[in-house]
Amino acid sequence: MSRKNQTLGEFIIENQTEFKYSSGELSKLINAIRLAAKVVNHEVNKAGLVDIIGAAGETNVQGEDQQKLDVMANEKFIQTLTKREIVCGIASEEEDDFISINSQDENHQNKYVVLIDPLDGSSNIDVNVSVGTIFSIYRRVTPVGTPVTLQDFLQPGRNQVAAGYVIYGTSTMLVYTTGHGVNGFTLNPAIGTFYLSHPNMEFPETGKIYSINEGNYIHFPQGVKDYIKYCQMEEQDRPYTSRYIGSLVSDFHRNMIKGGIYIYPKSSVASDGKLRLLYECNPMAFLAEQANGKASDGFGRIMDIEPTELHQRVPFFCGSRLMVEKAEEFMQKTL
Repeated sequence: MSRKNQTLGEFIIENQTEFKYSSGELSKLINAIRLAAKVVNHEVNKAGLVDIIGAAGETNVQGEDQQKLDVMANEKFIQTLTKREIVCGIASEEEDDFISINSQDENHQNKYVVLIDPLDGSSNIDVNVSVGTIFSIYRRVTPVGTPVTLQDFLQPGRNQVAAGYVIYGTSTMLVYTTGHGVNGFTLNPAIGTFYLSHPNMEFPETGKIYSINEGNYIHFPQGVKDYIKYCQMEEQDRPYTSRYIGSLVSDFHRNMIKGGIYIYPKSSVASDGKLRLLYECNPMAFLAEQANGKASDGFGRIMDIEPTELHQRVPFFCGSRLMVEKAEEFMQKTL
């Protein structure tokens, strides 16, 4: 039975029977993510003291300027997951292609692939705003003992066996699900241990916060414009409050606790939206659904989308269930 202030390690052990393929590997995998997160947290918290803020001078596969902390976080997570020989493959938002990991044992039995956004919202580092890490775990579909293929990564979100995020803010939290609810663990920096602080996290059924970059309003589809106007109307339960941090992890985390909706739609300048299906939308959708929320592309369930490429982008509507459903109503009216 989970209890507040239980350590993450204790929680994993006590709840491992809820994991569909319980064999100890999930514990090792979450522990590896925990270790890498603590290293990244240490670097984030001294960002103003050492030369790791600002642009790295390179662009990633999406053509975006990489921040120095993007590069560092990417390296730390890949190194940690690789050295522990737990996974057979890793895909990162910062890498052009997936990484195949073959254990030193020719008959390695690693069954899991990890997809990761190592540092979501990294441009906020320079101004001391919360950032995060997002991860998604799948059981491979190709034969165990063989090199992974693209097929192992291009799975719909409904196939996820675990997903979560780490938020580096006023406190550092690791929030994850294995399909049996969502639990949040806060890092005690004095001893380097994560403790269960937010058991059984859930979105309120509805809320009063909408999170969207309204600076792009002119480029939004009509359904999104209509929904924004709905949020701003003077009614009994409105207007809603606009809150947008620019870090998916931070916006999602706030809305899950307080009640709200996050929207990053397609637009006239981004026909498929901006967020990546595999690294951002699917893991957040899994968390949302496990926390009594909903995640959609404006018309249908995010986790039912069949991926076609590693860095595929999709529109994203996520948050309190009734708010997402209302946004979908406005989108349907414009068909």
